[in-house]
Amino acid sequence: MNLVKFAYWVPNVSGGLVTSRIEQRTDWGYDYNRELAVLAENNGFDYALSQVRYMASYGAEFQHESTSFSLALLLATQRLKVIAAVHPGLWHPGVLAKLGATADHLSNGRFAVNVVSGWFKGEFTALGEPWLEHDERYRRSEEFIRALRQIWTEDHTELAGDFYRLRDFSLKPKPLNTPERPHPEIFQGGNSTAARAMAGRVSDWYFSNGKDFDGVVEQIADVRKAAAEVGRTAPKFGLNGFLIARDTEAEARETLREIVAQADHEAVEGFGAAVKQAGRSTADGKGMWQDSSFEDLVQYNDGFRTGLIGTPEQIAERIVAYKRLGVDLFLLGFLHYHEEVEYFGRRVLPLVRELEARLPDTGIATATETATEPESVSAHV
Repeated sequence: MNLVKFAYWVPNVSGGLVTSRIEQRTDWGYDYNRELAVLAENNGFDYALSQVRYMASYGAEFQHESTSFSLALLLATQRLKVIAAVHPGLWHPGVLAKLGATADHLSNGRFAVNVVSGWFKGEFTALGEPWLEHDERYRRSEEFIRALRQIWTEDHTELAGDFYRLRDFSLKPKPLNTPERPHPEIFQGGNSTAARAMAGRVSDWYFSNGKDFDGVVEQIADVRKAAAEVGRTAPKFGLNGFLIARDTEAEARETLREIVAQADHEAVEGFGAAVKQAGRSTADGKGMWQDSSFEDLVQYNDGFRTGLIGTPEQIAERIVAYKRLGVDLFLLGFLHYHEEVEYFGRRVLPLVRELEARLPDTGIATATETATEPESVSAHV
């Protein structure tokens, strides 16, 4: 049986993972994050995702660049795979392919990339780069991924695309080709119709914003359908979730209430205006954050919606319920990183593994199967 995997958001951006004035014992600096990476890999985490912001905004005044920070974390760890977030339009696939190959060799095959199509118009225009409409951004990302994979796996790359052109381009050395993967894993996010179709056609992993059971079922079905239409194995599915595990459910619920009560209203509303504008530009109006409430946006990837809030037992049961629907990985954020990553590894993860061991080999549900939303761990604030 393939065990569910866990990743964490690297707090390499100031402000923490919730836009709230509540205390967050976290730090965007390297020393803190180096210790966190070692702690995470020793507490059951398989991946870490380095965030990317190119300019100060929405409560994130300071930020470290994602690819260099990812390499630093790779060199500080032994097993952890680190995913660097990058934006097509600000990166050229050939340049990223070169960086990725080097990082992959230096880390013995643990480098990965998350291709972000982008929602923040201001970052592009501030750098003098054109801002494409929503579906065009995903067309560019798809071409970027096709180019990246070809460069990493073929001796000579030829590409005459709408966004990138490569002529007899050769990369040596290639990234490592291991039994686990022929090249660094390619992740992709986005909730829109264009994002789901792109994931089915080209990506290795699809990251979703926080979703309840019904939302996950819908997204997995769409991605699998897109993959089947081109005769491709569907990508694996990752789900964002903000985890609040406490000894009692009352404690966990009170923590969530305090986070929302102390939200930075100006920052949340500014972020919400920017992301909802980006989503409204989709052809069918189904972009990310379109149905997100103010409370959802306090965790800016809808992490509360996944409902990983309660006791270790409640959270473990919910994780395995999601797994049965087809979720392969949970991308987690925390309020107090060091303490809560250790708590997760000591109290939650053993329960997850115990529940997984009870599943029959055929226990993974299809994406058309639904699950019952447990009242005690409802995703609602």
